[in-house]
Amino acid sequence: MTFPAERTAIVTGAVSERGIGRATVNYLAAQGWNIGIIDLDDAACKAAAKEVAAEFGVKAHGVGANVASEAEVRAAIDELEAELPQIVALANVAGVSSPIGYLELEPAEWDRVLNINLNGVHYATRRVAESMVKNKIGRIVNISSVSAQRGGGTFSKTPYSVAKAGVIGLTRATARELGPYDITVNAISPGPIDTDIMGGTLSEERKAELTQDLVVNRVGSTRDIAAAIAFLISEDSGYISGQTLNVDGGLYMH
Repeated sequence: MTFPAERTAIVTGAVSERGIGRATVNYLAAQGWNIGIIDLDDAACKAAAKEVAAEFGVKAHGVGANVASEAEVRAAIDELEAELPQIVALANVAGVSSPIGYLELEPAEWDRVLNINLNGVHYATRRVAESMVKNKIGRIVNISSVSAQRGGGTFSKTPYSVAKAGVIGLTRATARELGPYDITVNAISPGPIDTDIMGGTLSEERKAELTQDLVVNRVGSTRDIAAAIAFLISEDSGYISGQTLNVDGGLYMH
């Protein structure tokens, strides 16, 4: 299927200057995608959209929403759809870390992490799927984590690993159900990336320590993940669906 000339990609969790979401927005806008931004703060979303539109000459619109609220997510995507060209792609990037050990884990923390990192992906996917099914074209990319495949061993611990493993299951199931409508759904599983979700800016010492587990000579950048997202939402990736692409410097080989 051919993409429409004017197409929009929605990116959740796209306001933080150092985050994967913002790097993805910039990368996609540079490729000519119109951009929808969803993050917690409405004013920050609108400011980011204004910057993207000015820098890259594309249409962009931002809406504040907590991805853990289905009603807020649906309302945000309704607004983006009204303001922007056809939604062709969704990148579910919004997420939170959780470094609390299992034996110290409280129910509220479990719920918080699952609601944002798994339910939020479902809510956004479910809403955009309605539009993509009507148009019979779509690309959805979800961010999982190497933590899901290795059972942690990263900054975040059990609820994070569980949620990110759930994202892989959700990716496969929705790929199967949405495939007849020419919609692909894939996941990206990042390894160590230099972002704030790793517990703040990584020191050179910490980067060197993390690199010892990799088969490449550096930790990842947000651009590494943005480029992978751009590939999986491209017109040429239509024969790839239900897959988990590890962008992790060789940390997990399977």
